[in-house]
Amino acid sequence: MIDYISGRVAELSPTRVIIDNAGIGYCMEISLQTYEALDGRSEAVVFIQSQFNQRDGSQTDYGFATKSERELFQLITSVSGMGAASARMILSSLTADELRDAILSENINTLKSIKGIGLKSAQRMVLELKDKIVKGDGQGEGALFTSQDSATVEEASAALVMLGFSKPNINKAIQAILKANPKATVEQIIKSALQMM
Repeated sequence: MIDYISGRVAELSPTRVIIDNAGIGYCMEISLQTYEALDGRSEAVVFIQSQFNQRDGSQTDYGFATKSERELFQLITSVSGMGAASARMILSSLTADELRDAILSENINTLKSIKGIGLKSAQRMVLELKDKIVKGDGQGEGALFTSQDSATVEEASAALVMLGFSKPNINKAIQAILKANPKATVEQIIKSALQMM
């Protein structure tokens, strides 16, 4: 399985991206979150999730600007009755933080406001995902960072996990640090996080 593609953004629209890697164009379906993160960039790293459609035997690749968004996509598609198209619509309608907040606060109305999501689907999402999100699944970087920032965040996050801190607390601290100083280095993030936690 391919985990990610790094290369030139050959074509970008609000629903798909083509990444040129060594002369081969990889086409992936994307959400509006990923579109906004990639818009205006000539080079990008795109994380891939392949979905097999059992009805027609086809395979579709979905691309994400961050691992965090891909993890949320995987969580959404794990809900019974939720497919890849629904997951992409949800991630196009709400940011990662808005989605987490809606699920944790059991805000059914926010989830129902998404096209194609009815009352039962919204209730199922809350029921099946609330515990997973509380336990830290799908709690990646939160915001859509550039590929360089993403690598910095992952390195700092891994170091803090090794020091014994929990993922949700690490993510909160890193988001606050990067909000104050978006260009913080790994060392600066770790030092600031240690003072906060």
